[in-house]
Amino acid sequence: MPNKAPRVPRPAARILLVDAQDRVLLMRFTPGDRPPLWCTPGGAVDPGESYAAAARRELWEEVGLDRDCGPEVARRVVDFVTFEGVAVDADERYFRVEVDSCEVNAGALTPLEQRVLAGWRWFEPHELADWPETIYPEDLADLLRQTKGASCSMTSSNAR
Repeated sequence: MPNKAPRVPRPAARILLVDAQDRVLLMRFTPGDRPPLWCTPGGAVDPGESYAAAARRELWEEVGLDRDCGPEVARRVVDFVTFEGVAVDADERYFRVEVDSCEVNAGALTPLEQRVLAGWRWFEPHELADWPETIYPEDLADLLRQTKGASCSMTSSNAR
């Protein structure tokens, strides 16, 4: 029986970006090795970087907001294969950021993100349950309910 390659640890910061209409921002990715999927803004923590610093950086890179994301509101550990094909044990920390409104204008996407990021959309909570494409995390609606009130609020809608 062949040995399975060990999974790589992957600390990650994810942002639950919620607007005044209680909609959550999700990013649509179209990787070549699987069907399209939607997920919250965020990504891997860089070496030496804290989860909070990574959340702020990811919010800037993917959404265009340069703001403190406040306290961590949830954590989950999941296994998956990254867009680069690496099997990981992801330790994901979630930060909830509430805004009145937000114009999405990515600040600095990586070349991979430029290739696989197909767009973004604000989702009403009721749309999450039966959306025709996969949404991660799978229990996003529950996570949003559980973290309501535990966020960093913002009134500005522009970056920097």
